[in-house]
Amino acid sequence: MSLFAVICHDKPDHLEVRKANRDAHLAYLEATGVVKQAGPFLNAAGEMYGSLLVIDVADRAAAEAWAKSDPYAVADLFSSVAIEQWNRVIG
Repeated sequence: MSLFAVICHDKPDHLEVRKANRDAHLAYLEATGVVKQAGPFLNAAGEMYGSLLVIDVADRAAAEAWAKSDPYAVADLFSSVAIEQWNRVIG
């Protein structure tokens, strides 16, 4: 297994899309069992505008498939998604 950081930025003015799909997104994170760390990015007003997730999957293809199946991605929330293999050094 390998760790991957999934770095997502929301499309502008899509906070309501994020809120409407948040329960499904959180259920997906729980159900898949691969998420090691997760949380939203916050702007200066404290509003969510993106996500950072660290997942433990077999390879990049599995990370990409996982990210594409996230309810946020299915709802077309993101303007960009970057997937980077990551090596935990501390923590």
